[in-house]
Amino acid sequence: MKIINSKELKDNNHEFFKTIELEALNDAEKIIEDVKNNGDSAIIKYSKEFGDGSFSSSNDFFVSEQEIEKALNSIEQKTINTIEKCISNIKYFAQKQFECIKSLDIEIKKSHLGHRITPLERVLCYVPGGNYPLPSSAMMTAIPARVAGVKEIMLTSPKIKAQTIAAAKLSGADKIYKLGGVQAISAFAYGTQSILPVDKIVGPGNKYVTFAKKFVYGKCSIDFLAGPSEVLIVADNKQDPQIISADLLAQCEHDKDARGYLICFSEEFAKKVQKSALKQLKQLKTSNVAEISFEKSIAVVVDNLEEAIQIANKRAPEHLELMFDGAQEKADNFINYGSLFIGKYCAEVFGDYCSGTNHVLPTNSAARYTGGLSVFDFIKIQTYQTISQEYAQELSELASEIAACEGLLAHKLASDIRGKNEI
Repeated sequence: MKIINSKELKDNNHEFFKTIELEALNDAEKIIEDVKNNGDSAIIKYSKEFGDGSFSSSNDFFVSEQEIEKALNSIEQKTINTIEKCISNIKYFAQKQFECIKSLDIEIKKSHLGHRITPLERVLCYVPGGNYPLPSSAMMTAIPARVAGVKEIMLTSPKIKAQTIAAAKLSGADKIYKLGGVQAISAFAYGTQSILPVDKIVGPGNKYVTFAKKFVYGKCSIDFLAGPSEVLIVADNKQDPQIISADLLAQCEHDKDARGYLICFSEEFAKKVQKSALKQLKQLKTSNVAEISFEKSIAVVVDNLEEAIQIANKRAPEHLELMFDGAQEKADNFINYGSLFIGKYCAEVFGDYCSGTNHVLPTNSAARYTGGLSVFDFIKIQTYQTISQEYAQELSELASEIAACEGLLAHKLASDIRGKNEI
């Protein structure tokens, strides 16, 4: 971990603030077009080519009821119980979020204006499956969709493992697929002979999956474009370096592009965290990945809390941990983050798995303009209006004037007609 002074961050191009640009991937674009034009046969071809699965026909794309039953029976009951408890917490939080969404109907001069809350009809939950099985991502994507009232929830993961199948089934997925990569995103965006197109695609993935989501956006909706995982920790000198280093390494083990960032108030404390991390790395079986990411991570030494707040808000991290005296009182000053964790007992990994909030979060400084995945991603807010004759005559004066100002004369005509007393 590199230790720097905050004065070095005056350069806006410093690697601490650097975002990863989503480069054009010509191969991915070619795959998308091939799947779009040739459907199932292209899926079979690319799945075999990239090691995402070997399928003899489209009948092999989805996980059968027999396979689901086999997966559930192959997992220890303790693991099933744990998944169910995590589901309960995630579902409870999603339900409480959903209670905040209200329909609206207001009356103005015998007229009504309002909005309705309409769930999406069909969505795809994408769950990565390359490096590790991720039952947690199955829960985080399918549960809020189910709570929001989505009619049909598709879930897919390449080389899908029993844990993910179990989590998907228990979380409410209607149909589970074994597809992954660019070919999966394209298939569910455009539809194929065996796959119906969806209204929205959500969930994390590698740079190829992310590029594919960007490419198909417009044909269907997506949650956001997520890059490598990251955590930023703001800690004072009173904190336990072992806790800080463990949380940094928890992010670093995701992949070699993941990052852990620390903002602290002395170089001495940063060195203590660094020393603790190097000691913990010796015991980690995932150190071959975590060590590379940790070496590229950065600790920033600041002069005061105000400076820490300014830097954190500018960086807009995926996960933000606050571990300093008065963190609860100062939390509202931090405004750009995917998810916030306050206090030394509030481990970011709890949010990853079981506390209830969602772990599908914006990275790459996207937290400046969006939050994480939630029930809000699976609904449409649709406005409506009914206008009385009395109110129409009043509105006609306004609309006709603006239409004339814009030179849109058919607009003016449609308004003028409503303004006449005799209709």
